Order: sequence, then structure tokens, then C-alpha cells
Amino acid sequence: MASNKLTGKELRKLGYPEGKVIGIAIKVMEQHFRGKSKLHKQDLLKRVASEPALYLKHATLAPIAKSLIIKRDHNETLELNRNRIPYQIYGGEGIEQGAVNQMEIAMKLPVAKAGALMPDAHHGYGLPIGGVLATENAVIPYGVGVDIGCRMCLTLYDIPAEFGSNKKFDFHKILVENTKFGNESFQRPIGHDVLDRPEFGEINILKSLKDRAYAQIGSSGGGNHFVEFGTVEIMDKENEWDLPIGKYLSVLSHSGSRGLGANVARHYTRLAMDKCKLPSEAKHLAWLDLNDEDGMEYWLAMNLAGDYASACHHQIHARIAKSLGERHLAMIENHHNFAWKEKDGDGNEIIVHRKGATPAGEGVLGIIPGSMTSPGFIVRGKGEIASLNSASHGAGRVLSRRKAKELLTKSDVTQHLKEKGVEVIGSGLDEAPMVYKDIHQVMAHQTDLVEVVGTFMPKVVRMCGDPKFGEVD
Repeated sequence: MASNKLTGKELRKLGYPEGKVIGIAIKVMEQHFRGKSKLHKQDLLKRVASEPALYLKHATLAPIAKSLIIKRDHNETLELNRNRIPYQIYGGEGIEQGAVNQMEIAMKLPVAKAGALMPDAHHGYGLPIGGVLATENAVIPYGVGVDIGCRMCLTLYDIPAEFGSNKKFDFHKILVENTKFGNESFQRPIGHDVLDRPEFGEINILKSLKDRAYAQIGSSGGGNHFVEFGTVEIMDKENEWDLPIGKYLSVLSHSGSRGLGANVARHYTRLAMDKCKLPSEAKHLAWLDLNDEDGMEYWLAMNLAGDYASACHHQIHARIAKSLGERHLAMIENHHNFAWKEKDGDGNEIIVHRKGATPAGEGVLGIIPGSMTSPGFIVRGKGEIASLNSASHGAGRVLSRRKAKELLTKSDVTQHLKEKGVEVIGSGLDEAPMVYKDIHQVMAHQTDLVEVVGTFMPKVVRMCGDPKFGEVD
């Protein structure tokens, strides 16, 4: 007996577009027209496809009609606004034109409400790295970035910051034994409450990522991610931890949500680009409506990835604290690849994307790193409206990874590290100190945005890459 079930191929012949609408149509036919012939089903579906608006209130066919209309609307290319919204640029003379061009395009989006470009900005995908963009009821996956929840975390210890020959601790060994990067992970991962979150069972894309998230928890990514020992100098006597002014042994880490966040970003970016057709120059700025199912799902998945990133940092610092045999005196941390629901000057809710930007609302603490041979800064936000309560997330690159490998030599970088007294484990030429802007110049451009509470100077740095690089005898 021939099957009366329809296939996706048959629906495409009837004029149904690729995507969810085919699955919805097949499901409706199976639920409500199971006993009908294939010809009867095809006739119904053909009529709905020809005039879907007539079936929007139909008792059984309405879901198909609605999906068809949404799909057709989304297949139309949306126009950008003719004029961009004004926005503030900080340290413009040090920002490459490509990043400015990307920000100009972002400020023409129909959902854009406000924006700002930080002094460490450089070219990225969609929104430039260092770009801050506020939208109305819309979230842009590439406005958050591929490494969702990428963040900084700093802990201070009541231990003398000694890195000379008479040091009490083997910092090199502690980092090697307690950190994993890139494709490496711990043989016995430590569990965490974030892995028990209901989103892992409720959102399809997350169901397939839970095992990987468990395997990678407590580890760091590749690229510019690091864990390092260094010296914090507290300069503000009115600091939030009531710590005396002075120097403290510290651990600073930089990493994100690993494979969990990367796969969430890719999945929802594809959905956004399918639903929201933009001109080619703006295609990576496709957004999801927060009232739609996909937008709500992404928001939940993004927040889960951010909490997972935080959990990874906490485990890194807990492992190192155990090796030091000390509890930390203070912990400071902040996301810099994320989207937040905030209020504009009139009290209206906006979605603020900070892609490579540090939250700097009034009194909000954050960390802005420099390079492996220059200081980072513990900062307190001033709540500057023009910057959308944001500051830079680092020094920013002046050399791309490709250019760094072309122009720099291992011997020159090794000599530079030796002169600065910094030990590096596992880095490469693409993360050499000279690929970054002068952090002091970057900080000078944002005195209206943050005040400095203290500084961090790296001494023993671990990154992903060639494990032999930087091991100076």
C-alpha cells in the first residue's frame, strides 16, 4: 500500500521554501489530515501556498499560512536607513578605518537606537570589536560575538608578590598543572551547578552541547586567551574591599564560553541571517526579535553561555588557589562579549551589545588588560551616557595575526620578553606584545569613562600555542 505521507521534496515542488515552514506543513498534515490521500493534502497545501492570508484564521491550516507569510517577508531584503544615528568615537585617531566603516553601517540599522566606538576598536565580523550598539527589542548574535561571555577575572592574595630567584612558589608549574587551553581539557572535569540548568534540556541546540560543555569546563580557549600570575598594585585607598594601598600577588584570566558559546553563536547567526535579509555589507548584523521564539531562545542560551564562562573562570581560580594554599582577598570579573537589557536616558528598555567592550556603569568594576609586557587596569565606571556606560576591553590590535607572523621574529620577541622580565608559556608570534596598541594611550582616551583603582603587571603568562615558545633559559 502506497504511503500518503508527504516529503519535503514534494512540498518544494508545490512552492514551499526551505526552512521551518516545510516541517510545520508536514506536521499539520500528519496531525489533522492523516487519513486523507496524498492528492488531497497536496491540493490543500497548494491553495494555502497561493494565498496564505486567506488561511490565517483557519482552525488547522493557520500555522502553515503564518509561517509562509513570515518566511516570504523575511526573504525580502531590508533596507538600511539612509542616514546613520550619531555616535561617539573615543580615540578615533588610533582606530583603523575598517572598524569605523563597520560602525557606520551598524548605526544605519532600522533597530539601532544608539552606539559608541571604544579606543581599542578594530575590524571584526558585523559589529567591530570595540563596538557598542543599543537596539530596540532585537538581539544581534554577531553583535555579541562568537565567544559569548568572554570575560576577565582577577583574584588578589595576601601573599608577597615575589617573582625573583627566592620565590616561594613555582608559578610556572602551578599554571601548567592547573590550566588547559584550546583542544585540551581536564581528564576529570569538576561539576558545576550551571551544567544542571534546565535550558540544556529545553533548547534543542543546547541538548547536543551539554556533554562538550562538561568536558571543557574549567579550561580556556585559544587565540588571545590567557591565565597569568602578576602583581596588582592597589592605588585607591577607598577601594571596595578595604584593602590597604600596596602590592598583592594576583591571578588574571581571560577566556569565554568555549565550544558551547561558539556553537550557540553559529546556530543563531544562521537563523538570524535566514530570517533577516540585509544588504551584503550588513549581512552579519542580522538580528532576532526578542518577541519571537528564536530570539527568546537565543537570549536564554546567551545568558547560559555567559554563566558557563564565569564558572570556567571560577574553577581556574579555585584550582590555582588550592595550589597556593590561600583564599583570595578579592575577586573582580566582567563580561566583554555580551548583550544586556538596560535603560536609555528616557527610561526605555534597550538591548546594549558590547562586543569587546567593558561595562562601565557608575560604580561598576572591571578589568582592562594591556599586553603580556604592559599593565592592565582595575577600573571603576563613571556611567558616561555617551559611551553607553562602556569602556575598552583591552589595548586593541595594531597588527593582524597574519601580519604579526610576517613581520615579527621569535628571537626579537623572546629578547623583548627577557628584557621585561616576563615568562611566557605557550604563546605564538600572533600574540606578541608588539601586536597591541599602547595601553597608556588607550586609557588616556577614556578618562571620562572610568577611573583607575589599581594596576596589574603580568609576570608569568600561559596561553595556547607552541608550548616551547617563550621558555627562556
